[in-house]
Amino acid sequence: IKCPKLLSLSSNKFLSPLSFSHVLQSSRKKDSKMATFELYRRSTIGMCLTETLDEMVSNGILSPEHAIQVLVQFDKSMTEALETQVKSKVTIKGHLHTYRFCDNVWTFILQDALFKSEECQETVNRVKIVACDSKLLTQ
Repeated sequence: IKCPKLLSLSSNKFLSPLSFSHVLQSSRKKDSKMATFELYRRSTIGMCLTETLDEMVSNGILSPEHAIQVLVQFDKSMTEALETQVKSKVTIKGHLHTYRFCDNVWTFILQDALFKSEECQETVNRVKIVACDSKLLTQ
């Protein structure tokens, strides 16, 4: 069995501010029914979604408010999907380069990390892991 690429992350890429970022601040106040983390926006699919929404807003195809609604739904959907649909377990071994705990969020940077599951294993040169307590979502 050929192992699929487990991670495709770059610790040196930073997202540029979106043209509709000013709307984001007001949308957080309105949507307090379900708290979510915005961590998944930094994933490959989250960055592609953000870039596409930014382009659609810039071209006048989508309003900034609708783009924010899509991002908020993306946050909720990713959180729910990872909670309910992912059943596989992965062990991670590597050299811990840096770690930090700030505002109930752990950040780990690993070098030469080995990700091992039942089906396959993959080595990643450098990976950033951000971990939050899921109990914070229900507060």
